[in-house]
Amino acid sequence: MGLTADQIRSGLDAIAADDPRMARALAVAGYPEPRIRERGYRTMLRTIVGQQVSVASADSVWRKLEVELGEDIPAVDLLGRDFDALRACGLSRQKQGYVRSLCELVEAREIDFENLPADDEEAIALLTRIKGIGRWSAEIYLLFAEGRPNIWPAGDLAVQKAVGRIVGLDEAPGEKETRAIGEDWRPHRGAAAIFTWHAYYVPTL
Repeated sequence: MGLTADQIRSGLDAIAADDPRMARALAVAGYPEPRIRERGYRTMLRTIVGQQVSVASADSVWRKLEVELGEDIPAVDLLGRDFDALRACGLSRQKQGYVRSLCELVEAREIDFENLPADDEEAIALLTRIKGIGRWSAEIYLLFAEGRPNIWPAGDLAVQKAVGRIVGLDEAPGEKETRAIGEDWRPHRGAAAIFTWHAYYVPTL
């Protein structure tokens, strides 16, 4: 469960009370809608399936996996399928390596999606043990599926561009500068991140 509308609103209000730049941007763009995903292994699996392909292609692969393995797509059953069976579902050799990495960690109980470390950095470090999952994907999972209030995906290009406009920079900041700017928005950086994706599409900001 991601951050609720009330949590996003209260977080942004708290930031705006101390940062006139955010207050101005919020007055122009308004509050964003929540971004919520289901907590658990299936959401991470869906993330891997969707990497570097269109939404339509990802949906097609997902439907084939559900037909092959059932709606829950159990990790143990996926591991039991051979290369050709998963290839027929639309998973490339590389993607199969990624999903098998995820399933192996789940089945070995090295990753328990119901009990990830409470510390954000520790949780990110654990999730990035999955092949194909980098820091950005781990941060997105923790923000959208767990609703962690202080996640700040500073490597996201849309976040960078929106932050640049919010704080009045001539050019979008890089990841390091975006991360530094976000320090002023603790402990509500998750709400700020959701707002930046919303603000990115507001041309008058």
